[in-house]
Amino acid sequence: MPSVLPDGEPMPEDGALPASALDGAADRPLGFYLHVPYCATRCGYCDFNTYTASELRGSGGVLASRDNYAELVVEEIRLARKVLGDDRRPVETVFVGGGTPTLLAAGDLGRMLGAIREEFGLAEGAEVTTEANPESVDPRYLAELREAGFNRVSFGMQSARQHVLRVLDRTHTPGRPEACVAEARAAGFDHVNLDLIYGTPGESDADWRASLEAALGAGPDHVSAYALIVEEGTQLARRIRRGEVPMTDDDVHADRYLIAEEMLSAAGFEWYEVSNWATSAQGRCRHNELYWRGADWWGAGPGAHSHVGGVRWWNVKHPGAYAQALSEGRSPGAGREVLADEERRVERILLELRLAEGCPLALLRPAGARAAARALEDGLLEPEPYEKGRAVLTLRGRLLADAVVRDLVD
Repeated sequence: MPSVLPDGEPMPEDGALPASALDGAADRPLGFYLHVPYCATRCGYCDFNTYTASELRGSGGVLASRDNYAELVVEEIRLARKVLGDDRRPVETVFVGGGTPTLLAAGDLGRMLGAIREEFGLAEGAEVTTEANPESVDPRYLAELREAGFNRVSFGMQSARQHVLRVLDRTHTPGRPEACVAEARAAGFDHVNLDLIYGTPGESDADWRASLEAALGAGPDHVSAYALIVEEGTQLARRIRRGEVPMTDDDVHADRYLIAEEMLSAAGFEWYEVSNWATSAQGRCRHNELYWRGADWWGAGPGAHSHVGGVRWWNVKHPGAYAQALSEGRSPGAGREVLADEERRVERILLELRLAEGCPLALLRPAGARAAARALEDGLLEPEPYEKGRAVLTLRGRLLADAVVRDLVD
């Protein structure tokens, strides 16, 4: 979750939404994202809203520490119940991210999940995920998470090579993420993801293949592989600017993506979103699919973003300000925007085109439809789905996904 918040209109102090946002809500899936902003150390490439201090204070002296953080999130979950109304809409997905959620006690994560269960209820078969740093969990911790109701865990592996981890300022040791997968399986987790990053300065094709081999050897049912994005203001950006480490280019990223597709496909994984592969439909991250399909979700925590019925809002960024707002009975929302029909159309194209099912050609304006026809001729869209009215990226199209999207949204 990026640390820079967008502009928007003020959020009402009670967090109330326009009536239009709740129209038809009962027929839309609902998910929760819970942001835990604490990290033991800051990774050099990270631009997320995270903090390394174990205790932070608001302007009025309100504590926002790891010790009381779960209670703050529980308060926002109760606020969500008031804002969304009395009709119980069971939550279909919960995703705890950060930061490093597993810096909190397993009981705290369970307490936050328990509040969702109490206020909303969980749908049968709900997906409940937490991210985890490999060095922040052990078999006992994972067993406690499973007992609390978590059924999916996502480990930040990034690379199997020590020199690559060093450039990223990752603190875990090579081999630890793979061991975590085995520990999670032993604790009863059916679904386990490993996050990988490619294109780190100094990484070779051989390094990337070794990382993929290590990840596949661990036996997850889901792998996410992201090209490294060097964000301004990060330690890595400063090191590159000083010439301490080289910068990779788009051609390198494309080569690494092709290697990932080759090796993951050979191991029985299928892509279902440009940067995500799973061994089965059940192994997909349903929470992320909820984002990509424009469903409803409530984001709790500092800087967290939410979307309900075409209204998008975001919380204050600093944990102290977040705690202060909740202590005063106010919504921690910093701003919001009501999306117009055209904005929602464009967002559908931006997000759905990245999925293996693609987006309906009916969403395109005439200029976008002409661009889709050209993309088909250029081998960027699959012919068979196109004939059936959908724009689906080919492998080459995935390499150029951002450019294809730009053309299709006029």
